[in-house]
Amino acid sequence: MKTRKLGNLEVSAIGLGCMGMSHGFGPAADRKEMIALIRRAVELGVTMFDTAECYGPYFNEELVGEALAPFRGEVKIATKFGIQVIDGKQLQDSRPEVIRQSVEGSLKRLKVEAIDLYYQHRGDPDVPAEEVAGAVKELVDAGKVLHWGLSEPGIGSIRRAHAVLPLSAVESEYSMWWRKPETELLPVLEELDIGLVPFSPLGKGFLTGTIKAGATFGKDDFRSIVPRFAPEMLAANQKLVALLDELATAKGCTPAQLALAWLLAQKPWIVPIPGTRKLARLEENLASAELELSTGELSRINAALEEVEVVGDRYPEALEKRTGI
Repeated sequence: MKTRKLGNLEVSAIGLGCMGMSHGFGPAADRKEMIALIRRAVELGVTMFDTAECYGPYFNEELVGEALAPFRGEVKIATKFGIQVIDGKQLQDSRPEVIRQSVEGSLKRLKVEAIDLYYQHRGDPDVPAEEVAGAVKELVDAGKVLHWGLSEPGIGSIRRAHAVLPLSAVESEYSMWWRKPETELLPVLEELDIGLVPFSPLGKGFLTGTIKAGATFGKDDFRSIVPRFAPEMLAANQKLVALLDELATAKGCTPAQLALAWLLAQKPWIVPIPGTRKLARLEENLASAELELSTGELSRINAALEEVEVVGDRYPEALEKRTGI
């Protein structure tokens, strides 16, 4: 697979988001099947795998660690600190002493001596960005972290953290149906030579065209509380699905492949991390890395997207407040 750089960290052009294998989208999938899927991704050229301490908590890191144990030195693992799960509730906590505890747990679960890319999962309003960067710098100096990043930070936090310890990547939701990062985030990342890792690049499955207007989600599926997945919003946003299907048909690819190729075409330092539990979807997604969109095609796609209004918030209000986007 083609590679790209996040700062000076070189990874495959498309990574694999592993959260949904065991967290956030209903009951966890079969562990042996997910290990096989992750290992197949390596065989297909993926070198970027994304997890987090709070996915589970903990057992998604354990899954990734076991799956990638035979490939040490061949792949890069990104994980995250800064969200503690206490009595089933997520709390933002990036105090330096908590970061030091978190990294030891992640190293053990991932079965590695150093974390390739360590993100602050969400900003902590009680801990300045400079203090977080300083704590991570100590981990870098100790050889426990190789690169670091921020997930859905504010622009000010990016600048302050980067001044203390240069960031390799920022992780943010970004896709055809959530394009807010284009306004401020992308220009700042380009200025500072920081890569972007879009999560939910397929709109939590919506842009694949497989989620119809009448779809419902169980209580253990995160989408059940996302306003954009409410019945009336799903119905209204089918216009985007229809457009994507039309554009993909014209290009001779699937809607998912077009959505990923569109992201890759935005900047050479963008590395999307679509997640899946299915081998066929994995192969479909990874084929996007070879799909080229000309300047003219991009212009036509963007013009068509401008004609479609996407409705519904991407997060419940309380979760949106955690971000700096």
